[in-house]
Order: sequence, then C-alpha cells, then structure tokens
Amino acid sequence: MRRVGTVSKTAQRLALVRWDGDHADRPDIGLEVVDESLSPVGRVVDVFGPVDRPYLAISPGEGVRPADLLGGKLYAR
Repeated sequence: MRRVGTVSKTAQRLALVRWDGDHADRPDIGLEVVDESLSPVGRVVDVFGPVDRPYLAISPGEGVRPADLLGGKLYAR
C-alpha cells in the first residue's frame, strides 16, 4: 500500500488530494483509494495540476460523503 495524500478540499461531490508520492509513481485514473482503517473510500476520477506533484479528484464510494473525508489520509490499494 502507498500513501496517496491528505484530503484538503471538496468540490462538486469530489474529494481533492495533493499527491504525496514522487512523479515517477503517479496514480492512474480508476485507482481504488482506502482510508487508514483500509475501508474503501472511492476511486480516482481525475489527475490534474503540475506533473511533479499533481492533485487527485476522488469520487467517493457508496455511502461516503466527501465532507467526512476532509483532513483524512488516503492510501492506494
């Protein structure tokens, strides 16, 4: 498992995360994201911003509210 980043904002029912990894290991669209307790949170639906440290837009899964994710650390499975 690798750390994706911390949810810093929400917009249009998405959670926005700044990628914490290096640019050679950028995440792909469709990547499953989990929280610290390994519970599924959602999937990456967009990667945007600077190449060396992009932002990820995470579409929350069923029953997950983006506002509940604010400040939480997310990980790629």
